[in-house]
Amino acid sequence: MAGSDPAPRAGPAQEGRIAVIAGGGALPVSVVRTLVAKGQPPLVAVVSGEASAADFAGAECFPVSVEDVGPLVARLRAEGVGRVVMAGNIERRPRLSRIRWSLPLLFSLPRIAAGLMRGDDALLRTVIGVFEANGMRVVAVDEVVPDLLTPEGVLTRTKPSAADRRDVEAAAAAARAIGRLDIGQAAIAVGGRAIALEGIEGTDGLLARTAAMRGHGRLAGKSGGALVKCCKPQQDRRADLPAIGPDTVAAARAAGLAGIALDAGRSFILDFERTVALADEAGLFVVGLTPEEGA
Repeated sequence: MAGSDPAPRAGPAQEGRIAVIAGGGALPVSVVRTLVAKGQPPLVAVVSGEASAADFAGAECFPVSVEDVGPLVARLRAEGVGRVVMAGNIERRPRLSRIRWSLPLLFSLPRIAAGLMRGDDALLRTVIGVFEANGMRVVAVDEVVPDLLTPEGVLTRTKPSAADRRDVEAAAAAARAIGRLDIGQAAIAVGGRAIALEGIEGTDGLLARTAAMRGHGRLAGKSGGALVKCCKPQQDRRADLPAIGPDTVAAARAAGLAGIALDAGRSFILDFERTVALADEAGLFVVGLTPEEGA
C-alpha cells in the first residue's frame, strides 16, 4: 500500500531461526531437548556418523557430512537461520579433497585449508568464520541453554580431601598446559602428580587408559586421583567447551578415581541431577572450580 512502511526483512539482524550443528555425545541432545521444551524447536544438522536424527524428537532434522560445507551453508540461509549453535563431538576431520563447495565459499578456500592443517581450536574458529561471513551469528551453547553451565563449589555429598585437592591442582595445571598447545582439555593426577593427559582419543579414551594402568598395577593403590577438565586458555566459548555427564562418572569410577573437577561457568554438566546422583552413589566428588582454583 502506498505510503506504508515496507515489511522488515528477515535476516541476521533479527535473530532468526536457531540451527544446531549436532555432533556426537549427549550435549546436542540436551540442547535440542531444552530448546524444544522452550517452544523454540531448532533446525538440526545431524552430522553423519556422529549423531542420529532419532535422538532429536520434536525438531526438524537433516543429515550433513563434515565435508558438506557448501550445501550446509546454503540450507541454513534458505531456512532463514540467524543463529547457529555448534554442539557435540566430531571425531573425523574433513578432507579438503572431499569438501563440497559453493561459489561464494570458494573465497574461503585458503582459510579453510589452513585451518585443516592446524589443531581443533583453530579449525573451529575457521568454521565459525565461514558461518559468520554468510550472515549467521554463531552463539555459545550457554547463550541459548544457560542451565547447563557448571556451578561453583562442591556439588556432591562427598567432599574432596586435602590430598584430593592436591590432585585437582596438579591435574588442572597439566590440563591448562596441554590446552595452550591445543592438544586437549583434560588431565588426571594421582598422588599429587599428573599421570595421564587427554589426546586425540578424548576423555573417554583418557579414562580407559587410566583404568588399564590401574589394572596393570602401574598406579599406586586401588583408588584415588582426580580428573580435571579445563577450558583451553585461548578457547572460543562458542564451540567445544568441556563437558561431563553420567558416562563420565561411570568411567571415572571404573578408573578408580576419587572425583572430577571442571571449570565453573565455562563447562557443562549434562543431565545434571542424574550425573550428581551417580557420583553420590559411587562416593565420588564433583567440583566446579572458581577461576582462582583452576588457575
